[in-house]
Amino acid sequence: MKFIFKIPLGFLMMASACSNPEPGKKTPDKSYFDLKGYFAAEALTLQQQNPLISKTVVLNGNQEEKKLQIADWSKELSIFIDADINKPAWKGEFTHTVTDSLESYTTKNEKIPVRKVDLHRSGSTIDEISIILHTNNSLYDSADTLVYKPGKLYQINKSQKIRLMEQKSYLIRGVFPEK
Repeated sequence: MKFIFKIPLGFLMMASACSNPEPGKKTPDKSYFDLKGYFAAEALTLQQQNPLISKTVVLNGNQEEKKLQIADWSKELSIFIDADINKPAWKGEFTHTVTDSLESYTTKNEKIPVRKVDLHRSGSTIDEISIILHTNNSLYDSADTLVYKPGKLYQINKSQKIRLMEQKSYLIRGVFPEK
């Protein structure tokens, strides 16, 4: 069960900024890349910029597209923020590999829903973050693929099969205006 607490956005962003001066970098208390801090900083920046987004939602094949301004970027990017791999119980559970353009965190522990995080880079700039989530238990099987390209797009692709029900799938894609 997911609980939602209403915390003023300004306080949340201030707390995040104070604890992590460079969003996304590893800090002494973080074992892995700080996704939570990175996306909290992105949400704050997008809240201030207030861009007009071309948003597409596809639910079981039915598509709807709208141009809109997102009222709450923290809420919009919450699935990315919730994919935080720095939970204390997960310390040491991820394999970390780095090449010139790709940094990956993967786990084979089936109890951890965040299975893989890929950071695609050009030098120190993040070009894309992709996250694979998977949860499988006796009640349901859920698979999510998340993609975030700063200033270009964000995408959530979800497939869920709940026991005794038909499989559902949806896609949410937000495309930022070209600069």
